[in-house]
Amino acid sequence: MKIKEVIVVEGKDDTTAIRKAVEADTIETNGSAISKECLERIQHAHEVRGVIVLTDPDYPGRRIRALIEQQIPNVKHAFLPKKQTIAKNGKGLGIEHASPEDIRTALQNVYTVADDKFVSTITSEDLIAAQLLSHPAAKKRRERLGELLNIGPTNGKQLVKRLEMFQITEEQFGAAIAQMNQEEKHA
Repeated sequence: MKIKEVIVVEGKDDTTAIRKAVEADTIETNGSAISKECLERIQHAHEVRGVIVLTDPDYPGRRIRALIEQQIPNVKHAFLPKKQTIAKNGKGLGIEHASPEDIRTALQNVYTVADDKFVSTITSEDLIAAQLLSHPAAKKRRERLGELLNIGPTNGKQLVKRLEMFQITEEQFGAAIAQMNQEEKHA
């Protein structure tokens, strides 16, 4: 599988993992303190070939994503769930620990944030009713929702924004909630 866009990752181990999974070029941010030069390189790559951001599912990874999104609003995003990025020894988390198959799947489910303003009709009341807010299992359910919708994990405050960012419809949201409820029933 050859990827046209340049994939933005955090470090050289991530690049190694990407290259085991697909044929692609990468830009490494070398951590969450992205330099101005690195952002300019990402901007240039975006203009020439397009860019896919694939960072770790943790706070520094989300910070990198936010900084890039601020600089390049219509960049593409790929996500891997936390459980697919945990080191075999359980000590460590990152794209470098993901299997080639999981990386390929994430890259096949790339999202582009649209320029036009999408307004989600999913309300806070819907999120509470779906046990995604103000519920003991809310964090776990938000993580699973992020996996099902390929939008990555999010906290309660950012969930509505993320649903809008990726233009998740009521139908997509409802289908994901139904699947989660079904999984919990059979667990």
